Amino acid sequence: MATGRDRQLTGAVGEFRVAAELCRRGFLATPFSGNVPHYDIIASGQQGGHLAVQVKAINSGSYQFDIRRFMEVELKETSKGKKQIPGKLNTSPYPGLIYVFVLLGSDGVDRFFVLTWKQLCRVIVAHYNEYLEKHGGIRPKAPESFHVSLSVGEIESFENMWETIEETIR
Repeated sequence: MATGRDRQLTGAVGEFRVAAELCRRGFLATPFSGNVPHYDIIASGQQGGHLAVQVKAINSGSYQFDIRRFMEVELKETSKGKKQIPGKLNTSPYPGLIYVFVLLGSDGVDRFFVLTWKQLCRVIVAHYNEYLEKHGGIRPKAPESFHVSLSVGEIESFENMWETIEETIR
């Protein structure tokens, strides 16, 4: 099992890999190493445009979230247990927020997945709603949990979509 230090190192490597890739693509990229809520990097283009980038990195497995970051969820007591009722989607915590997911390769070959907040929200909420529907709205093992995981397979279509950033900042 990964330790806290291991997770911090994975996160730092991911942030620096994304910052380096942005610089390679002609942007100035400044990482903040976890000191700023909602984003890890500010990227600036040659014309002065800029945007916030949130980085999530893993070595294996899946990315972990609390669904309440993306949507409202009501917990309702029923005769069968505590049912989760999805509500409205949340707005982006920062205007124009971009997420870059990094899968760090043991061979030094990393994979990058670039999504807007809205794209990520759609993917995660669809995954979560599908899971709830499958179980009648009641999570079988932990009814009060708001945990949701995101697999690489669910975001594969966004691999190397750097144009998402390039078109935004110029």
